[in-house]
Amino acid sequence: MIIKNLEVLSNPEAALFAQRFFKTGPGEYAEGDLFRGIRVPVLRKMVPSLDGTPLPEVIRLLESAFHEDRLLALLLLMRRFAKGNDAVRQHIHEIYLSHTRFINNWDLVDISAQYLVGAFLRSRDRSLLYQLAASKSLWERRIVITATFHFIRKGEFEDTLALAELLLDDPQELLHKATGWMLREVGKRDLPTLESFLQRHYPRMPRVMLRYAIERLPEERRLLYLKGLVTTRRG
Repeated sequence: MIIKNLEVLSNPEAALFAQRFFKTGPGEYAEGDLFRGIRVPVLRKMVPSLDGTPLPEVIRLLESAFHEDRLLALLLLMRRFAKGNDAVRQHIHEIYLSHTRFINNWDLVDISAQYLVGAFLRSRDRSLLYQLAASKSLWERRIVITATFHFIRKGEFEDTLALAELLLDDPQELLHKATGWMLREVGKRDLPTLESFLQRHYPRMPRVMLRYAIERLPEERRLLYLKGLVTTRRG
């Protein structure tokens, strides 16, 4: 029934646009991904009415070839996680981690990681994040850094900064963007903490990571970083 509804909502013209926007061409980061052409607000509106969907059916959606099906599955898992007890949350967290090969674009990661990884690990051992930071999967590494958004929102910056340091030499621009984004979020809440990190590391930071991180700084200060004129600190 869910698949039939998604098929009815499909828009071929919007699907073609999405395939270009999300880089699905040969050699691009989402090569071969398929789209139905359904906007995110439409998928979000579907979620409350699908509360009773059996978990195996949600998992089948998560394993679908279609991007929107996987996104809808993540939204359903997030809702179930938010309403669930500890056992339910742990089970959903484990499902998420065992299906990361299907969480394979930046929007899928960014909408879900802070809730299904970050929120779960906040009161638990966080060593998993450091293990996955060394993963060969671009998407698992992006999950790691964006998961820390949950900690940032709670005023906890240590893991974001430690993981950002580990990812400084990552070869993927999509990681640079996500890491810079998380650093910017730290700076929005604690500018001295961000500046301390930048003054130690900004000469090594990939340009796009630095640009994202300093986006909210005063213009004069931002230009000093871009020109390499800020004094560096050790430690």
